[in-house]
Amino acid sequence: MSIKRIYTITGMIIAVILLAIVLVTSWYTVDESEQAVIMTFGKADEAVQEPGLHFKLPWPIQSVETLSKETFSLQFGYKGNMKDVPDETKMITGDENILLADLVVQWKITNPEKYLFHSSKPKDILYNATSSSLRSIIGNSKIDDALTSGKSEIEAGVQELLSTLMKKYDIGISILAVKLQDVELPNADVRKAFTDVTDARETMNTKINEAEKYKNKRMNEAEGEKDAIISKAKGEKSSRIEIARGDVAVFNKLYNEYKKNPEVTKERLVLETLEQVLPGAEIYIMNDDGNTMKYFPIRPIEKEVPKQKTNDEGGDENNEG
Repeated sequence: MSIKRIYTITGMIIAVILLAIVLVTSWYTVDESEQAVIMTFGKADEAVQEPGLHFKLPWPIQSVETLSKETFSLQFGYKGNMKDVPDETKMITGDENILLADLVVQWKITNPEKYLFHSSKPKDILYNATSSSLRSIIGNSKIDDALTSGKSEIEAGVQELLSTLMKKYDIGISILAVKLQDVELPNADVRKAFTDVTDARETMNTKINEAEKYKNKRMNEAEGEKDAIISKAKGEKSSRIEIARGDVAVFNKLYNEYKKNPEVTKERLVLETLEQVLPGAEIYIMNDDGNTMKYFPIRPIEKEVPKQKTNDEGGDENNEG
């Protein structure tokens, strides 16, 4: 075989290899859960978010780095293991108490270019920033808040501070959520004492709530009674006013009659008053000469109902007859 033929075959092999490289490295796929960064001679060019088949210049001109779009979780703390507690989980509260904290941070890569090239270890930066943020917020909180009702405020504060640090570091990471898993005291005796105090506080709050409930119940009942009394008084007021108006109308009519014939009206009023004062009495009008006369209009004539005869009385009469 001649040298020329060897060169020709070698050139063809190299050409085939180059062609294969071009064909293989000129396209790439992006999954729905992925995002890609196109790099031209090692420099980030553009980010590709759309899933599917894409084309680029062959290697080594352009290359592709794929990153996940899923949500990641960063676990910070003792992970529930109280036997081997790392020093980083021990924190001092604002009222100078020591506690242990277990935190989960949910984060996402929102800028692949910055995530790849603005730092060599973005996850380490995130971990250290999480530790710093948690210590800062716990250091400004009281132990009662950290162990009981103030956890949500601590979570919000850590998330806000950590998000601010990520924007400052500019490493392409966004913080989605922060969740305090556990906040515990480092000593069993201290934990028991604090639990007793917490139980006593809960009992106190329960008693206060029951007292408030009873107070509200009694207040509502009192309000109802008050409204009923006021309503009854208003009804009594209206009734008294109407009765007074009727009495005034009667008085005016009597006064008009009195002006027409004073003596007759006067005697009539006297007799009617006596009838009201002495309802069962028989009233007589005495003349000056000593004679008497029944005053029939003053008291109605009582009609005696004849007694029915019984069978015994009838039998007696028959016997007598």
